[in-house]
Amino acid sequence: MIPKIKINHQIHAKELRVITDTGEVLGVLSLGDALKKAGEAGLDLIEISPNAVPPVAKIMDYGKFQYQQSKKQKETKARAHVTETKSLQVKIGTSEHDLELKAKNASKWLKEGHRVKIALFLVGRSKYADMEFKKERLDRILNLISEEYRMSGEPVKGPKGISIILERAAKKQ
Repeated sequence: MIPKIKINHQIHAKELRVITDTGEVLGVLSLGDALKKAGEAGLDLIEISPNAVPPVAKIMDYGKFQYQQSKKQKETKARAHVTETKSLQVKIGTSEHDLELKAKNASKWLKEGHRVKIALFLVGRSKYADMEFKKERLDRILNLISEEYRMSGEPVKGPKGISIILERAAKKQ
């Protein structure tokens, strides 16, 4: 949420460090003098940094100030990339073709910057199989992934099988 911006007579500080819209520093002025200068220029006095000592105020058009603020917010929102953890489920008997399709999806997700959780789903007596056998089955799909990745830990044993989380590998300089 945007903090409330104080303009003109809403400002309560006794003294302000005043800047013009061109960036020229007018120095520390009393509130009355600052309002008078803004009035002479036909612009508003906008409190930019209320926590500074003395608070910083800028003489400029309030509409222009609001436009610049919203533009900055949109830019930061556009630059922010949300990473998700995508999930794939593989069973011990999954065919090669199905593994290739799942590996293709995992590669695509890794390329987009997401994390991928691959779960080897175990049913029946396969739950009690040797851990090396389970890791070898998990390696079947890991070998098919074309994108560079790194494992964010060892395979984790869970109630329904084993799972591993993959992240995109850092690019080499």
